Amino acid sequence: MTEKIHVDLSGPPQTMLATLYAKALDADLPHSMLHDRWAKEAVARIDYDWSKTTMTPRNAPAVSMRSAQFDAWLRRFLAAHPRATVLHLGCGLDSRFFRVNPGPEVQWYDVDYPDVMALREQLYPDADRYHLVASSVTDPAWLAHIPGDRPAVMVAEGLTMYLTERDGTGLLRRVVERCPSGELHFDAFNSLGIRLQWANAVVRRSGSTLRWAINGPSDILGTIPGTRLLDFVPFFESETYAGMPGVPAMYRTIARTMNRLPVLRTIAQFHRYAF
Repeated sequence: MTEKIHVDLSGPPQTMLATLYAKALDADLPHSMLHDRWAKEAVARIDYDWSKTTMTPRNAPAVSMRSAQFDAWLRRFLAAHPRATVLHLGCGLDSRFFRVNPGPEVQWYDVDYPDVMALREQLYPDADRYHLVASSVTDPAWLAHIPGDRPAVMVAEGLTMYLTERDGTGLLRRVVERCPSGELHFDAFNSLGIRLQWANAVVRRSGSTLRWAINGPSDILGTIPGTRLLDFVPFFESETYAGMPGVPAMYRTIARTMNRLPVLRTIAQFHRYAF
């Protein structure tokens, strides 16, 4: 029997366990969004009280829908740019590299804290063109080692809200300045979403604090030179939500309620920019 891996994380890195478990639960649902067998295998190898994540088959689809949206955008970018660099920032324990299965000329970089990377090394196999960068995403040093001669796509799922505005805008500027062209993909909360963080059980139980509110594309276009808006999509208007078979009645009720007021409609958003 394989010995289980003990984890001891706190703060933002602890939230990655909740998202991992949600994807493992989703894999067993009749209408799975991700079919993430790698998440299931990882959960089976980790010694952890998964009830602490507050994730259940009932709320797991919300996590899967978000990941599926980023997977869809990323696949489109790679189809158009087969010789690209992928910067997967704040990757946590996400198996995106294995789910997306990029082409032979793609260089992929997963970036997260050293303790997160040490855990990833125990859970996922090595692969060609797949690089683990053990660093805070806000440390400018790691980006100097990334190829600057090919199109790049930055994917930052569930990251921006944990950064300060200064750190977040600094990170985006450095990516745009380092790479010749590409896209930025990330999600965000507006000011109300940040104020209501006490209602987010995953954030509350991890002891994390949400900081950076993004209220719309103008917050990015006005501070990150060279960017151009491609998509700004409220969570409940995303293509993955609309195309999800068997959307739970709970989500449909929430969506109808939130979409009536602009501040609620954009409480959680998907952003995609070209540069």
